[in-house]
Amino acid sequence: MSCSKSIPLITLFFFLFSPFLHVANAAGPLNHFCFNPETYTANSPFGANLNTLFNLLSVRVPPSGFGVATTGKRYNKVNGLALCRGDVSTTNCKTCVADASKKLRNLCPYSKGAIIWYDNCLLKYSGIYFFGRLDNQNKFYKWNVNEVENPKAFNPKVKELLSSLSYNASTTTKFYATGDLYLGAHKKLYGLAQCTRDLSSDNCKKCLDGAIRELPNCCTGKRGGRVVGGSCNVRFELYPIVGSNA
Repeated sequence: MSCSKSIPLITLFFFLFSPFLHVANAAGPLNHFCFNPETYTANSPFGANLNTLFNLLSVRVPPSGFGVATTGKRYNKVNGLALCRGDVSTTNCKTCVADASKKLRNLCPYSKGAIIWYDNCLLKYSGIYFFGRLDNQNKFYKWNVNEVENPKAFNPKVKELLSSLSYNASTTTKFYATGDLYLGAHKKLYGLAQCTRDLSSDNCKKCLDGAIRELPNCCTGKRGGRVVGGSCNVRFELYPIVGSNA
């Protein structure tokens, strides 16, 4: 996606999940937005501060899986955060944040605000202070194109599991929770919920509950799906998510 003065609130993505695709797409970004049409020039103070910001995040984030940083002053100030998925190792977290920094420079050259998502992490920066504020602007959906046999029975189970994980995530220090729900016939539904840790517990739950309410827009009756935003994400699958690269 290229920079635009009018960034849509929601971008829809069709995606067929399979074990082969999990591996093939593990290293690539899921999506990105260049959400600020305002730009900076090459070799400008803003650009130098952005470079410093990326370096700081690559050091601060991996040990705990989350970090924020601010560099520069006044009009050249840059704010940024990075979040790794709760089960990702320190080494893979560091690699993801570094890759995200490089990729975002290429995808959003000279943009004063941008965000990128990978399966293992997200990275966001802006010239505008955004820590602690819900990001309802940058959001997208992904889903499995295959459908379950009994959507009427399946959809309430998805909501039940993710609603439980929303509460669990918002009450833990990592703002991260995974779990499963028995569906019968030796089948399980797996779910994940996570927030960026600059939010309050209340705002984390508010963000996750809002994402769950949006699932019917994309994922009703699907064998897997997710709502991914700048402040939180929820996901459900019919295979274990933890330890997966997809």
